[in-house]
Amino acid sequence: MFKLLRFMKGYQKECVLAPLFKMLEAFLELLVPLVVAAVIDNGIPHKDTGYLIRMCLLLVFFGLLGLTCSVCAQYFAAKTAVGFTAKVRHALFAHMQSLSYAELDRIGTSSLITRMTSDTNQIQNGVNLTLRLVLRSPFVVFGAMIMAFTIDVKAASIFALIIPVLSVIIFGIMLRSIPLYRQVQIRLDQVLSLTRQNLTGVRVIRAFCKEEEQIHRFEEKNNKMAAEQKHVGRISALLNPFTYVVINLGIIGLVYTGAVRVDAGVLTQGAVVALYNYMSQILVELIKLANLIINITKSIACGNRVQAIFEEHSSLALCEETCESVAEAFAKGACVEFDHVTFRYRDASADMLHDICFTAAAGETIGVIGGTGSGKSSLVSLIPRFYDATSGSVKICNKNVKDFPPDALRRAIGVVPQHPVLFSGTIRSNLCFRKEDATDEELWEALSLAQAEDFVRRLPDGLDAPVSQGGKNFSGGQRQRLTIARALVGNPKLLILDDSASALDYATDAALRRALASLPQNPCCFLVSQRTASLMHADRILVLDDGKLVGEGTHEQLLSFCKVYREIYDSQFKKEAHTK
Repeated sequence: MFKLLRFMKGYQKECVLAPLFKMLEAFLELLVPLVVAAVIDNGIPHKDTGYLIRMCLLLVFFGLLGLTCSVCAQYFAAKTAVGFTAKVRHALFAHMQSLSYAELDRIGTSSLITRMTSDTNQIQNGVNLTLRLVLRSPFVVFGAMIMAFTIDVKAASIFALIIPVLSVIIFGIMLRSIPLYRQVQIRLDQVLSLTRQNLTGVRVIRAFCKEEEQIHRFEEKNNKMAAEQKHVGRISALLNPFTYVVINLGIIGLVYTGAVRVDAGVLTQGAVVALYNYMSQILVELIKLANLIINITKSIACGNRVQAIFEEHSSLALCEETCESVAEAFAKGACVEFDHVTFRYRDASADMLHDICFTAAAGETIGVIGGTGSGKSSLVSLIPRFYDATSGSVKICNKNVKDFPPDALRRAIGVVPQHPVLFSGTIRSNLCFRKEDATDEELWEALSLAQAEDFVRRLPDGLDAPVSQGGKNFSGGQRQRLTIARALVGNPKLLILDDSASALDYATDAALRRALASLPQNPCCFLVSQRTASLMHADRILVLDDGKLVGEGTHEQLLSFCKVYREIYDSQFKKEAHTK
């Protein structure tokens, strides 16, 4: 948590002024009981109206000055808390973007969202309260005790006894609460993860009539979180009654001692009232301190969770040596080589890919096919370094991909993910992801190649037609064609289409393949598909089975010798088709 304080840079002045103004307010509060005591001892017995008016005006002055100090303290504390949290969010988001797929898969989307929103909001509240109260409350507590000693040492000894007892209660409950609040946040992650899954897959849930089952799962997760919150809430709830009991016992002792000493003529009635006011101030401030500690405890737990993300580092090995420009490496085209590549996902029990070896020349179209879970997407994900190979090497233009800066490498590759993702905005803003300064002619050319020009031109706003979050205002086939067009903008030398035509009809799929074959830059193209019809015209086809490369060749060659490919083909076409 305390490592996050580096984001306080630029707010040093506010961090000093906020508690300073609060201390001034507290100092004025400590003077009030003395004024009240003077009124009781000097003004009321002598019926001195002028004196009473002067003292009342002095109290009003203290109140207005204290209000001014309080408002100034709140302003500086709020400015610091909001600015600090904004910096944390910006840095956290930037750091998340630097993590590899492996870290993002392990941490989970829901957990990252929680830390970006709920956790940072709690940190903001904690910073605000800390700047305003963390010095003020102890100052009032110890200041009241010191002022009490200036009035009467014997009566003030009760303060010296009460304050250590209260400190033990407060800090004991705080130490017990910190790990429990951390556990509550973990439970919140689980609830948010389940909620996100249900909202994302609501169509599937309804299609299989699983609403009641998912409601039951949510209730189970939510009840566990509620039980954790109640447990830590019960512990935190002990704070106020314990402090009230101790303080009221102190007040009883104080009143008794004060009455005896007034009767003996040692103390005045005003002095006893002043001591009582100081004891009341201690009670109020300790309650504030207790609530402050609860909030700080939550903030520390949330801050530790945020700092844990900052301490995560990408598992992708960074390029240590200065390598030639990616643009220069791709200038004559892109060739890809897999040299005995083995890959295993983090924390997985088995390898996903086993000893993969092949070479794809510049301008060649490579089809990748295999059963579900055979490793097709994993294989093409190694090319743009979404993941790093566990062993072996992946080379582009005869250079290991680890020797390219990841960002520059990915900017030179056109990637169409397995699940088409569009962002809220417009069609133009989505198509310009690879090339921000792309002209309208380039965008329409990419749409034409992706077989999306017709439906985009029919839209009233054309390229400026709105796109909702996730592209939900388009059909599945339209989303796929728009993501293909996005990848084609900028004429990449290497193109990866990961099952990007699954929602297209066969005629559109065929037209898309013809368009890709006619690209002027003649890119090396990887086509991942479940359809043999989509790949049979590729220059070569790679057949994967359980992470192993079991076949490589043209469509006709694979039909003659590759059993896995022949089974996939037979499942999609009549068996007689290749035996005639």
